[in-house]
Amino acid sequence: MNAHDPKLPRADHSNQISFYAKRKGVFPRKTDGTFRRFKWAVMIVCLAVYWGTPWIRWNRGPYAPDQAVLIDLAHRRFYMFDIEIWPHEFYFVAGLLIMAGVGLFLVTSAVGRAWCGYACPQTVWTDLFQHVDRLIDGDRNAQIRLQNAPWTASKLARRVFKWGVYLGISFLTGGAWIFYYADAPTLQHAFWTGTADPIAYTTTGVLTLTTFWLGGFMREQVCVYMCPWPRIQTAMLDEKSLTVTYKHWRGEPRMSVKAAQKAQGSNQPFGDCIDCMQCVAVCPTGIDIRKGPQIGCITCALCIDACDKAMKDVGRPRGLIDYCTLVDANLEQHGQHDAPLLKTIFRPRTLVYFGVWASIGVAMLFMLGQRTRIDVSVAKDRNPEYVMLSNGSLRNGFTVKLRNMEDRPRPMTLSIAGLPRGAIFTDDMEAEDARPSLAVTVPADETRRLRVYAVAPRGAKPGEFLFQIKANDREGGQDSAHTTFTTPEGNGQ
Repeated sequence: MNAHDPKLPRADHSNQISFYAKRKGVFPRKTDGTFRRFKWAVMIVCLAVYWGTPWIRWNRGPYAPDQAVLIDLAHRRFYMFDIEIWPHEFYFVAGLLIMAGVGLFLVTSAVGRAWCGYACPQTVWTDLFQHVDRLIDGDRNAQIRLQNAPWTASKLARRVFKWGVYLGISFLTGGAWIFYYADAPTLQHAFWTGTADPIAYTTTGVLTLTTFWLGGFMREQVCVYMCPWPRIQTAMLDEKSLTVTYKHWRGEPRMSVKAAQKAQGSNQPFGDCIDCMQCVAVCPTGIDIRKGPQIGCITCALCIDACDKAMKDVGRPRGLIDYCTLVDANLEQHGQHDAPLLKTIFRPRTLVYFGVWASIGVAMLFMLGQRTRIDVSVAKDRNPEYVMLSNGSLRNGFTVKLRNMEDRPRPMTLSIAGLPRGAIFTDDMEAEDARPSLAVTVPADETRRLRVYAVAPRGAKPGEFLFQIKANDREGGQDSAHTTFTTPEGNGQ
């Protein structure tokens, strides 16, 4: 039967609920105050660190790169000033990531979503793009008028120019990222001359487009819908966490200044909130903080600046919207004194987080100080496991890797221990020239691979037993690796 048969009754969809909501534009008003100036400072520092770090030079000697921070994928190194991380030391990078996670828990439990409000990349670049909006389109009211105006040549030209600025900032953002993975001056010259690796252009293009779209158009939608942290942070907050709070017991009922003057004469109760909507106008995510805690609040505290200015203008005390804990809010509501700020921040929960965070940092510093700059690894030949030489002695073969983690060539002594009357030699030597130790030079910041043969004399004890291959330098640095020596009897022959 035809589903579109006109004789059949049509389904009624009038009562269906749509889960799609079209984005309403957010046009934050310009404001000034303590928190706005702090956001300016954080934004400038973050952008300066991001764009400037690859260009900092750091002298590590003639055998190592002179870029202060470099992720050298080609040679599998990570450089950060005087610290050099090799692939087998990746646990240091893991430690830094764990510290970042615990640090985020610490900050959230103490002062709420301060990371989201000030230092998150999405926040920083969105804030930058919003300043571009004000510079080109004007403040909030002018932006709204232009948004609602019909498309004309003037509006189109203004939009194209603004989007061009967006694209320029996004290109600088994507382009800066690739400089962390190669020598910045060299890569910059190669990039503009068209000789850079295709991955450099691809990475720049992808990051340019994502920055342009996320910072220029999606903005608060990333914070509200895409980012998982607003959902996770609820487990980090408690009644003693500082958050941006509207003190409803003081602000309600809301009245304009004129209405409050009339109510004062009739003994009608009124609150300090004059319903000026300035807290909503300056919010970068467009929420109304007076409705209580919301997932869209990134605790940037711009509403505090706006509200304090409004209270000052009408002669009422500041702090109607303020950083406050739930406990302190209840105390203030009942006329009691709230706890000192230091006691609010330094409490058992935050001290535990800080202790874990600091312990990881101290442990990593200790390990950095104790690590040797020599590393030895040994792989034993499996086929053949042993060779009997013409003089009756036994030979086992090994692949030895000597790692020099310093920025200079290092003469080393390779020796064995635990193999009675044993000796070693390499592919460049004859078995008759085997000796207990060998002199080897390992190039700066490299791993040298050697074929090494251990020889045990006739009459060596039967079985498979452990011995060591050691590496020492002239300055006392040393490392060793355990391996096994196999004889015929040890293999059941």
